[in-house]
Amino acid sequence: TKVTNKHLLTIHDRPMIEYPLQTLIDAKITEILIVTGTEHMGSIVSYLGSGRDRNVDFTYKVQKTAGGIAQALSLVENVCTNSRIAVILGDNLYEDNFRDSAKDFEKSDNGNMLFLKEVADPQRFGVAEIEDGLIKNIEEKPKSPKSNLAVTGLYFFDETVFDKIRGLKPSARGEYEISDVNQMYVKEGRVSFKIFDGFWSDAGTFESRRRAEEYVCRRGLEHFLVKNGD
Repeated sequence: TKVTNKHLLTIHDRPMIEYPLQTLIDAKITEILIVTGTEHMGSIVSYLGSGRDRNVDFTYKVQKTAGGIAQALSLVENVCTNSRIAVILGDNLYEDNFRDSAKDFEKSDNGNMLFLKEVADPQRFGVAEIEDGLIKNIEEKPKSPKSNLAVTGLYFFDETVFDKIRGLKPSARGEYEISDVNQMYVKEGRVSFKIFDGFWSDAGTFESRRRAEEYVCRRGLEHFLVKNGD
């Protein structure tokens, strides 16, 4: 991705970033802040613009160094103070609609909602360990996962998330990990979760991008056939 922002690479017929944005829009979220790195930022802003053509409002923040997802999230505090927020990673594709989940979270006392998916390669993700219907632990990219439930790249947080980020220390790979933030909510007993059945994939590797593209192509064909009555 030296020549473009990764999230402008296409998945089938549209740039990758369109899919997570549509997940937020389908959940009736209309104020969207995009955090991107310094390289190729102009291409992201040029492509997405203000959001008026989508009936949403885009604003932008720049993450000057690759310090992890939690560091990127910390940049939005001055905009999102005293608000419940949804966070989605720019390379995640979901089949499910999370509008009802967003409504449930707004009405709940929980400070965090996570969306889990059974996967064949949990070593690539944050992994949730469930006990008695509750998340007992979250481990980032474990060599020996205690479950096959990946914590996918959509998170709901309350306003205390920024206090938690300030208390983080860099991980062994030098980043501020979003799994460590989620783990803080686990320790407080203030995290809920949903295990969903629909398709999900990140597109952060050649293989996962290929899998995402195959799904989008298949879904598009199915929709075309239904539309035409075949």
